[in-house]
Amino acid sequence: MKKPFISNEALEKIAAQYTTPFYLYDEKGIRETARKVMQAFAWNKGFKEFFAVKATPTPKLLQILKEEGCGADCSSYTELLMSDACGFKESEIMFSSNVTPAEDYQLARKLNVTINLDDITHIDFLEKVADIPTTISCRFNPGGKFAIANNIMDNPGDAKYGMTRAQMTEAYKILMKKGVRHFGMHAFLASNTVTNEYYPELARQLFQVAVELKKETGASIEFINLSGGVGIPYKPEQTSNDILAIGEGVRKVYEEVLVPAGMGNVAIYTEMGRFMTGPYGALVTKAIHEKHTYKEYIGVDACAANLMRPAMYGSYHHITVMGKEDLPCDHKYDITGGLCENNDKFAIDRMLPKIAMGDLLFIHDAGAHGFAMGYNYNGKLHSSELLLKEDGSVEMIRRAENPSDYFATFDFTGLFK
Repeated sequence: MKKPFISNEALEKIAAQYTTPFYLYDEKGIRETARKVMQAFAWNKGFKEFFAVKATPTPKLLQILKEEGCGADCSSYTELLMSDACGFKESEIMFSSNVTPAEDYQLARKLNVTINLDDITHIDFLEKVADIPTTISCRFNPGGKFAIANNIMDNPGDAKYGMTRAQMTEAYKILMKKGVRHFGMHAFLASNTVTNEYYPELARQLFQVAVELKKETGASIEFINLSGGVGIPYKPEQTSNDILAIGEGVRKVYEEVLVPAGMGNVAIYTEMGRFMTGPYGALVTKAIHEKHTYKEYIGVDACAANLMRPAMYGSYHHITVMGKEDLPCDHKYDITGGLCENNDKFAIDRMLPKIAMGDLLFIHDAGAHGFAMGYNYNGKLHSSELLLKEDGSVEMIRRAENPSDYFATFDFTGLFK
């Protein structure tokens, strides 16, 4: 069974000080995972993990990851601003976006970050709205289906991201004529994979294309970005990825493909989000209502506006009823929020211990794509974010929204004073 990273006694003390719902992050777990990633790829002297800011755009967490040697992967204007404010500079930032507005590219060039072009048409667009840097990356989409041992992992051919194989060659040639001297490659072919084989197989495909591109264009390919896709075990019966085994698998492919081609100095980049912070964040909420109709419902003070993955994707998030971890799961509940939407449910027909009003529910694995995907439907407000520090103390790293935040964009009307 999944166990919370905090005791019931400690969490009750936090809940007495901070209003539920709130997000709680485990500093120790985040730092240890960052260090394991660095260890897994230490064989590559140019390795860099660019944390996917979109997963958890919280300055304190970004600063922790920076202290552990990570860079930042950004996809928007505001993510660039946040990363810059957190101390990431120039080559410590990768800008991987799509359908990119002019002002985003302009800021990326002002900050002199590494740009990863999503489409061949963006070459002319970037040159028109800013300029072409001497270092640039191109995003590759092989099309078709991505499979490991005949097991289909995802369908890149339906994805809106990246260039075709032929476009990659053409893009490199065009960019070389425009003065680019240092090239990178990037691809994202599957999401949330719970298998140690994903990165090595992705690496094999990218490495082979890199060798071909060097032969076809003469371009100096200096880094290959494996992007994200390394997942976490949301369900208790799933096995965690072994990042050390993954790193070793990529090393073997590197030695098989790149080294014989004279490309043994290529740096490996990753841009994980979920793997870095997912298991180390939880949504903590309180049971405030129970309803007995055609089903048994427990209403909590959080809702899909705080964590939308179950409502949006039908995603599973394990739930621990704090203080009742060792009691039998002999009650079947739907755990619901208060939105005016019937899919506002964190769990459906979930077997849990009997829940009493006031019980704290610890919703696991919400540390990535949790708070970040929040919204304000029904006038619901974003919760606070708290950090469980390595010494056991707790720090508020984002305050909860209040109604004045919600009404702030109407400040020009004079209605809300």
